[in-house]
Amino acid sequence: MTKFITLVAKILLTILVLLIVLDWAYTSIYLHSSNRGKVENVFNYEAENYDVVILGSSRANNHFVPELFEKKGLKTFNYGMSGAHLFEASLLLKLMAERNYKIKTVILEADLGLCNEKESEMIAAKFLPYIHHSEIIKNHFSSQENFNELYYIPFYRYVDFDALIGFREMYNTATSKPTNILDHLGYHPLINKKQGNMKNDIRALKPIHNKYYEEIKQICKQNNYNLITVMTPMCTNVKGLDYFEKANQIYPEIHNLENVVQGDEYFSSCGHMNDVGARMFTEVIIERFFENK
Repeated sequence: MTKFITLVAKILLTILVLLIVLDWAYTSIYLHSSNRGKVENVFNYEAENYDVVILGSSRANNHFVPELFEKKGLKTFNYGMSGAHLFEASLLLKLMAERNYKIKTVILEADLGLCNEKESEMIAAKFLPYIHHSEIIKNHFSSQENFNELYYIPFYRYVDFDALIGFREMYNTATSKPTNILDHLGYHPLINKKQGNMKNDIRALKPIHNKYYEEIKQICKQNNYNLITVMTPMCTNVKGLDYFEKANQIYPEIHNLENVVQGDEYFSSCGHMNDVGARMFTEVIIERFFENK
């Protein structure tokens, strides 16, 4: 019996050591990469100096064209991330502030994301390789139900989010396989000629006093970032457009620009403008908030 217990103990110890080694190896690779995504670019890169930083979901990533800001002499990068919630936007801005980014203006797309305080697993996972190397990331995730497993069990996060930060992504990172995420100064143009779903129903969405939007406002105040928060356009055939009015009732400082681009020909899908529409929208943003300043 003693031999059996000893054998089991040795096996468990071997597994634990293996998990620790794998965790260290994966993390080391992510800590030395800055060219595959926006999270690692902020975490591993030197502090930047920007006139304009754009944050939000795909409705930021696909709707703000940094090139047009740059033509006005405004150094700009679009850090919007498709699938992101305000949970991730707040965390990314915290990391920028910690790294002493010099930012004059933050443009935040905060519309549909106001209705929840959940993490987006698809994007939140991108921060997890660094959870033991950043108190900010650790504290940001500390309220999540699975925090103890993610933080204390070696290699657990890489197994649990294998499709996002597991072997394949680790290998692509190690071999510096390029992506287009950082192209076009972070902007992702939608140029498909065939439109996607041009109907949408957002009647079930209810804007709330959002913890992470409040965090973003506080970060901007503490670091003297000028914050411009906007709601971006949707196509004609949307049920529940009063959502934007309800959001303004809670947060009157948010600029409701939902209807500044009219015509479904400017949309790739109901919630995302195509490149032509995005350029029209960006011109509106520049004219309203940056001309004659």
